[in-house]
Amino acid sequence: MKALITRKLGMTSVITEDGASIAVTLLSAEPNVITQLKNNDTDGYQAIQQGFETNRKLAKPQIGHSKAAKATPKIVREFRINEITDETKVGEKLSADLFSVGDTVSATGISKGKGFAGTIKRHNFHRGRKTHGGRSYRRPGSIGSMYPQKIFKGKKMAGRMGHDQVTTKGLKIALIEPDLNVIGITGAIPGPRKGIVLIREAKL
Repeated sequence: MKALITRKLGMTSVITEDGASIAVTLLSAEPNVITQLKNNDTDGYQAIQQGFETNRKLAKPQIGHSKAAKATPKIVREFRINEITDETKVGEKLSADLFSVGDTVSATGISKGKGFAGTIKRHNFHRGRKTHGGRSYRRPGSIGSMYPQKIFKGKKMAGRMGHDQVTTKGLKIALIEPDLNVIGITGAIPGPRKGIVLIREAKL
């Protein structure tokens, strides 16, 4: 399975060969270094651990962990895989040309935080009437009955909104610039600018 740790740059639009304008999200795909290979015998599952960017002030445990890869990664993530090939080695670098234009991928990021939000913004509730004596405009209304004398867990109410892990599937790679370490993906990707985005090859 092909996967990369990237950082969101922003959005733009590109013109396709048939003259259509499509929205594209640009990702900074600096080379990822493989820091560890996990297998069923030692770890109970198979995964590739990849490091992204560099950190000048890495703690001693992290320095020792990534010593075999000869790197000091700032961000480390794991990707589960079904099989580890013999060509995959610790210290190998994975760049933007790991993917090809037209590949279908899924993107995982942390969505923008909206803070404390009411039920209308958070759950698309209707507002109350503003005529005939109505005074409950943006209130949630009744949240329970006389019995049972409690509020069930999961009730849609006001609360913290956003800043959740979101995965968008079925995205297409529109452009790749290996010299600039940039990948362009069609459509929108969750998260703010400079946010970390994990892109994975779509499961067939």
